[in-house]
Amino acid sequence: MVELKTPRDTTAPAPAREAEALVVVPVRNHGRWIAASAAVAALVGLVGSLAKNDNLRWDVVGDYLFADLIFDGLFTTLWLTAAAMVLGLALGTLIAVMRLSPSPVLYGLATFFVWIFRGTPLLVQIIFWGYAAALYKYVMIGVPFTDITFFRAETNSLLTPAVAALLALGLNEAAYASEIVRAGIQSVDTGQTEAAHSLGMRPALTMRRIVLPQAMRVIIPPMGNETINMLKTTALVSVISAHDLMSNIQDVYAQNYQVIPMLVVASLWYLALVTLLGVPQAYLERRYGRGTTRAQHASPLRRLLGTAARPTRVKNKEAGR
Repeated sequence: MVELKTPRDTTAPAPAREAEALVVVPVRNHGRWIAASAAVAALVGLVGSLAKNDNLRWDVVGDYLFADLIFDGLFTTLWLTAAAMVLGLALGTLIAVMRLSPSPVLYGLATFFVWIFRGTPLLVQIIFWGYAAALYKYVMIGVPFTDITFFRAETNSLLTPAVAALLALGLNEAAYASEIVRAGIQSVDTGQTEAAHSLGMRPALTMRRIVLPQAMRVIIPPMGNETINMLKTTALVSVISAHDLMSNIQDVYAQNYQVIPMLVVASLWYLALVTLLGVPQAYLERRYGRGTTRAQHASPLRRLLGTAARPTRVKNKEAGR
């Protein structure tokens, strides 16, 4: 322990002399260091075991990690994630507003939508949209109960695997996003809405200019998690051959029978993409969380590097002698 000693002033008052006898030292957490060492040792052992495992076939992983077929699947995965999140967030915001509406019809329709798409498994919804032609051979738009038709197309030609995957992912995400947005809206004090209405602002303008910007602090963290989850959930569309990353991976190991190495390729790319998505999420959380105590916490990287402030305790120098 390093102590900073200063000449004692015997003429100073007693409280001042007691303050000179105090030194601040870091709190020692031996149990934390033992647990961290054990965790690092276990991780090193696991990594070493995988690196030396001949059954993992790292040569196959290296051959397919940057293959054209993998990049084609990545492109489909990325645009499916982006499009499904845009559709889900836009529709989810509308449904959230409908659920908060005083109109019983709008509230009932929104509640029914959430009940259907949140209550059935996503895999079932993907398969349903992929085989929708078994239910309706044609998709038609016209006047109900008449022969007037404005648009008609075969379901199989209209609902391609990619479109079916987008509908399934987007509509399912809208049900969950609506609950997140609704929670964010309800977190804003009602006095904000009343103040906006007293200034003559219409409900739609109040929601867009006053309520939603303040609700973003609550909406951003879970919505960021939903985006990351959506990226991984796109792997489910492989059941309808939507040519995403997982679909192409399955096509490869169905031919070369290298299941584990190909799954490692998929895992590495998913981990890389999730890591990249975590960067804007952390930025948005700090951006919309300014002015709160949680926003002042150190980032995970700073905590890992040990630059965050460590807890300290005050020790009496005279008692330690």
